[in-house]
Amino acid sequence: MDIDKIDRGIAEGATRAISSAITAVEDGDPQAFELLKRVFTRSGNSHVVGITGPPGAGKSTLTDQLIEHARKQGKRVGVIAVDPTSPFSGGAILGDRVRMSKHFTDPGVFIRSMATRGTLGGVSHGTYDAVTILEAAGFDLVIIETVGVGQDEIDIVNTAHTSVVVLVPGMGDEVQAIKAGILEIGDVFVVNKAERTGVNRLLTELQMMLDLAPEEAWSDGWRPPLLKTTASEGKGIEEVFEALDGHIEFLRSSDLGRLKEVARCRHRIRNLWKEQAMDRLLPRILSEEELQQAAERMALREDEPYTLIEELTRRLNGLG
Repeated sequence: MDIDKIDRGIAEGATRAISSAITAVEDGDPQAFELLKRVFTRSGNSHVVGITGPPGAGKSTLTDQLIEHARKQGKRVGVIAVDPTSPFSGGAILGDRVRMSKHFTDPGVFIRSMATRGTLGGVSHGTYDAVTILEAAGFDLVIIETVGVGQDEIDIVNTAHTSVVVLVPGMGDEVQAIKAGILEIGDVFVVNKAERTGVNRLLTELQMMLDLAPEEAWSDGWRPPLLKTTASEGKGIEEVFEALDGHIEFLRSSDLGRLKEVARCRHRIRNLWKEQAMDRLLPRILSEEELQQAAERMALREDEPYTLIEELTRRLNGLG
């Protein structure tokens, strides 16, 4: 990988350079680390929006409509669609890209699918770095569409400025599905497929749950709006976009935006350290043969893992 060439290409917004950089990130190419060092200082000027919610809520269709609306305003849009991992190739199953295919020829839109590769939280390991690359490439709006999350898969809040929780009526016990986890992370709530019966009931239940939230939940001054859409027909999209604009303006005009960015950076530092420790330090303190032998003893219940962890910690401290 020619780092200088790709760095220039990213600065120019060249699709091929952006794609090559994200591929290097996904593949764990050591040169990707050096590239990210260069582009990071040029990032941070995009509005990063996370679209999350349960499978079948219409997240891809909503994302498609948001792209179209943003393009009408002259904004450049980058999309990271986090898809399930193929059990055969280990790559992303490209369902989301198929739904957004009408934007493929638009030079102002970049769409990339990324496989979860076994990670929880609704996003993949490389999502944050991919967002950094898109920000450095000058995209005005960066949308991350999660794989479709449950109650505890809420990592999007550590990556996006604005988290949009998409729900849909008629999928069973909606409140049970959303009362914990993703409910707390929503900056904007969208009830999609509003043509279905039960939409008003769901909106009422959401309103009641927000009303029951602790008073300090809204102490920062932002109360999440509840919106209805029929994304397949383009209905309600303008209201969603207005809510997104309102939230980013709120963040930029208050100290909350800075605090939120600091929190995102803290999360990234911790995750990077974990990744680096696993990839670089573990082989220095535990050989593959030792790991295999320890695993075999543990499988037979001849040994337990806790003493081994204590030993590894002592070895790590001994590296000085």
